[in-house]
Amino acid sequence: MYAAILGFITAFTLTYLIIPVIIRVARERRLYDRPNERSAHIIPTPSLGGIGIFAGTICGIVLWTPLEVFGVLQYIFAAFVLIFLIGVMDDLMPLSPTKKMLGQLLVAIILAYKANIRLTNFYGALGVHELPELTGFVLSIVAIIGIINAFNLIDGINGLAGSIGLLACLCWGAWFLAVGEVATALVAFSLAGAIVAFLKYNLSPARIFMGDTGSLLIGMVCAILAIHFIATNYKQPLTSPFRFGAAPAIALAVLILPVFDTLRVFVIRLAQGKSPFHPDRNHIHHLLLDLGMTHIGATAVLVAATAGFISVAIALNSLGMLTVIGIELSLAILSVYLLNRLRTRKKVGLDK
Repeated sequence: MYAAILGFITAFTLTYLIIPVIIRVARERRLYDRPNERSAHIIPTPSLGGIGIFAGTICGIVLWTPLEVFGVLQYIFAAFVLIFLIGVMDDLMPLSPTKKMLGQLLVAIILAYKANIRLTNFYGALGVHELPELTGFVLSIVAIIGIINAFNLIDGINGLAGSIGLLACLCWGAWFLAVGEVATALVAFSLAGAIVAFLKYNLSPARIFMGDTGSLLIGMVCAILAIHFIATNYKQPLTSPFRFGAAPAIALAVLILPVFDTLRVFVIRLAQGKSPFHPDRNHIHHLLLDLGMTHIGATAVLVAATAGFISVAIALNSLGMLTVIGIELSLAILSVYLLNRLRTRKKVGLDK
């Protein structure tokens, strides 16, 4: 526990101190994220906050990981460095979607093959328990790339991606501490500390954005935590108070906003004959902004909703994985339907 606390404090302190330096250098070099027709901001703003998040997180992990488990993280560190380079290059000189996807594929292979961040069990859903090695490997790669991109896509308003990532890190960090997974807990709490420091400068009015460097890093760590949670949970004794029979459903609840929102906008874009990566204003946070909410208000609503989904998943855990997932998706679809109705009514009212 002490290592996790120290990792949190170290990451917070370094990120808190380095972000103002990044802001100053970005302004001097005119490295801005300039507004466009889809932007939720109107003032050119530095978008290199992910560098501070990366620096704080890495230092928190390296300084406080117990020596006897340090080797477990070597391949995760390699993935950290690679996703950082992809993000920085994209923030400074935008990469093509193909190049970004190839980089993310390499990250996912390193994690699934070398770091053994892999789905191994289907928890008896559809009669499937242990997954064949190749199947688990492929599903893990798909999940890692999907979660990375999901966080990248929800990073559209101040504080949202960081706050959802913070909630996920705190939830999984606490669980990993409880079951004795010190190294993984330290990764979660170090990132949490860095995010808290970053949010000080990102909440409205934002002085800096995390950019792809930050959103890709947070997405990657959340993918690691989610997959490792599902695999590690299955190995816990049946009598353990920390074992969940529907762990995949709980993992989905933690990531319900980025995962559901990404799938939703991809379906909409494909139905419109567009590329799934075609930018638009169909994300859930855009619906809330269109209803007149501020960035902070929309972020608070979505974080509270995520906490609600997590609570529901834990409370209904005994119903089984598929049932709980079905309930989560039904609630998510209903919520978005109601938001769309409210937005339509508001638009009609304004038109009158």
